[in-house]
Amino acid sequence: MRRPVLLSTLLLILATGTPAAAAPPPAPAPVTLAATPVQVYGAWHCGNDFCTWGTVRTIAEFDSQNHWLIDRGDGRPSVNLVVLSFVNPLALLHQTTDATTLDGVPTGMTSEVVNYFTARGVRVMLSIGGITYTDDWEAALAENATLLGQRAAAVATRLGVGIEIDYEQNTDPNLTGLQAFIDAYRAVHPYDATGARPQSRLTIDVAAGDRWLIDLNRKATGDWLRTDAPVLDYANAMVSARPASASTSQASWQEHVDGKPQYSPPVPPLAPAKFTGGVYIAYGGRPLPECVDYATSVQRAAAPYVQTVAPHGAGATPGMLGFMFWAAERPSTRGIGTVPPNTCEGGAGAGATALSVPVPMPALRQS
Repeated sequence: MRRPVLLSTLLLILATGTPAAAAPPPAPAPVTLAATPVQVYGAWHCGNDFCTWGTVRTIAEFDSQNHWLIDRGDGRPSVNLVVLSFVNPLALLHQTTDATTLDGVPTGMTSEVVNYFTARGVRVMLSIGGITYTDDWEAALAENATLLGQRAAAVATRLGVGIEIDYEQNTDPNLTGLQAFIDAYRAVHPYDATGARPQSRLTIDVAAGDRWLIDLNRKATGDWLRTDAPVLDYANAMVSARPASASTSQASWQEHVDGKPQYSPPVPPLAPAKFTGGVYIAYGGRPLPECVDYATSVQRAAAPYVQTVAPHGAGATPGMLGFMFWAAERPSTRGIGTVPPNTCEGGAGAGATALSVPVPMPALRQS
């Protein structure tokens, strides 16, 4: 009979056949770090004479060239910080008064200009130095670093501003003198984690990454920007020599986060909460997306990194403080700057909206 044969064949197949492979476990869901809100979104400002600020201006004329900074198109400022650049440190030490300087401060850096921004909730700082004044930093620190710090503190008091240290000495910087400057400033305006007193905001510029201004960066990271004993509020990783892509910028910023353990002596890692990243908004003869088109800008492409980069040896919270832009109005004798018709509501201003930048600036993360 055929049925028993068929049944026996079926039983043999069931007994000897290869069992089906077990289904693989589901892949773990990708880990997405929560974006830390941007807190600093500022612009260095070079005035209308290529960072000299040597002319007193009417507020009406100043507004005609800079209105985008206080109005992104809906009445809200495009930035929450403006850094007036630059004060000559030697002129400040000597309290120089001449055709372009009054008591050591450029004549264009007036209380009226400061109030133009602060009345709209935009914090103001003065930058001391810049690459042009490197030798003058050297001379001032050698002559009387403590007095220079005291005079910087006095200007901060008079104008109601913070101070940025832009000391770009790449070879054998006078770190002893700079420490004395900082000590003298902090004796007048102590560190204030709340940020409530503008005069207490004291910051420093470092290179885009860890391979320039190495000695300065090592000292700042190791002694002044620690989360457990802060002396300076934060550092600005400056722009590179020319505009860079988001990926190139991020690689430079990651150097600060990682430090340079292979150097001798090593450069320690910097907490992401203790620095900003610099991006160009003006360079050359055509508008940059960073100024006019947020959708294709470096700050938009880099924002996920800036808001989520994890600490790597220093700090406890992810994300850098935010962005700084170089530079408003006329940063160079060549190029279009950010004056009409090439203003930056559509770039930096749109970014302020997209990133929900707080105006005024809140108390900064401390770790």
